[in-house]
Amino acid sequence: MMRRPRRPHGFTLIELMVTLAIAAILMFLAVPSFVSYQRNTQLTSAANTLLAAINAARGEAMKRGMSAMVVPTNNGSDWTTGWVVFVDKNNSRTYTDTGDNTVLTQAKVPSGISISGSGIASGSTPYIMFDASGYSKTKAGGFGALSISFARTDVAPADQYRQTRKIKIASTGRVRICTPESASDEDC
Repeated sequence: MMRRPRRPHGFTLIELMVTLAIAAILMFLAVPSFVSYQRNTQLTSAANTLLAAINAARGEAMKRGMSAMVVPTNNGSDWTTGWVVFVDKNNSRTYTDTGDNTVLTQAKVPSGISISGSGIASGSTPYIMFDASGYSKTKAGGFGALSISFARTDVAPADQYRQTRKIKIASTGRVRICTPESASDEDC
């Protein structure tokens, strides 16, 4: 009986080097896409979190029959520090822990995201307020249509509009979110 020679098991050095080279090329192609995906996810998540807070404020205002507001944390002027949703029980139009019913608080948004508002959502004391009927109001009593923009600050100018989200609030209280196509896209 003749024995066959044993066949070696495993990979040769050349096979291992080719496999590592192919893996390196695939990683080189996948990493930029993953970073872009991660940035887009962070931006969308931050915008959707504020959208949910705004909807919670509107719902609480209608449910309780009194004004509800969304303000930057600590009544500041910077939305990136986070926000507080509260029912304004004492009609002071400012957030106080003792006199108002806190609905929710949101922590700081991830770095690389800027938030800017228009109308009553901008300035030194920005806010979003809903009356008992769910209408967006100003502190002076008028209707308050506004928008808030979320933008990535760490992307190339060519990607800026793909990496921007706008929350638009009509004076009727309707809230929607969109991605602008250009700087002049007001219908977004």
